[in-house]
Amino acid sequence: MIYDVDHLTRVRYEDPIRQARFNLRLMPAAWPGQQVSDFTLEIDPAPYPAVTTLGPYPFNLTRIEIDTPIEALTIRARFKVHAEEAQLDVHGPALTIAEAAAAALQLTDLGPWAPVNYLFPSPLLPPDPAIAAWAALRLREDAPAADAALALARLIQREFVYDGDATEADTPVAEAFAMRRGVCQDFAHILIVALRSVGLPAAYVSGYLRTIPPPGQPRLVGVDAMHAWVALWCGQQRGWVGIDPTNGCIAGSGHIFTALGRDYSDVSPIDGVFVGGASQKLETSVDVVPVDE
Repeated sequence: MIYDVDHLTRVRYEDPIRQARFNLRLMPAAWPGQQVSDFTLEIDPAPYPAVTTLGPYPFNLTRIEIDTPIEALTIRARFKVHAEEAQLDVHGPALTIAEAAAAALQLTDLGPWAPVNYLFPSPLLPPDPAIAAWAALRLREDAPAADAALALARLIQREFVYDGDATEADTPVAEAFAMRRGVCQDFAHILIVALRSVGLPAAYVSGYLRTIPPPGQPRLVGVDAMHAWVALWCGQQRGWVGIDPTNGCIAGSGHIFTALGRDYSDVSPIDGVFVGGASQKLETSVDVVPVDE
């Protein structure tokens, strides 16, 4: 499937800001089965020349600097992506949870994709006894790792309530778990903590999800949003497998990969620092449109 993606962000500041330094993670990084082309980044007001580098984890990092006072900032990322269904090695060995956990510790690789990077607590995801106890009942060490993780994702999809008003971007994972409510970020964080509690390498994925309108209804423009899911390392042969706890499924051609990190704080689309500005208003509009529409 080929999609046109258009991600528009507008920020308005109550008072002018200056000496702004922002980090953007909007250019999709490489992911198996996905090819990105025609990426453009429009920024108004135009910053000091933007610099894009590889991040410490699998994402592209664009740094921008704006030294003149501004009251508003507009950032627009557009690209085309050809996304295929996940090509899982169904004939390779299906490692159990215990085998995958042991294999991750045996590897000496410390690069961005190394599973050891995603085994341990991260800034937003400390160990949580309640999540660990909940996971222990469902993640037996002799169970196939991918199958057990997908079953747990489907349990989250069935028993947790999607509620955009229940949490904020900085809501602790323990609170979202206790409420059994939240959004895709919360559900991904909960699944990651659960998987790490039994020794499995689990990473946070930021990207986009194609949405399909109800039968007979037109597709609304600008109502899509960024999505989050989990990447589970299933051994050297199978590698990383995307698992979506919000929808209880394996990530497929409707999931468009942008960035991977230890948790949301590593891959947030935009963050940074500036001087001034008592408050700000953020508006985001996303379109993911199949090119044959």
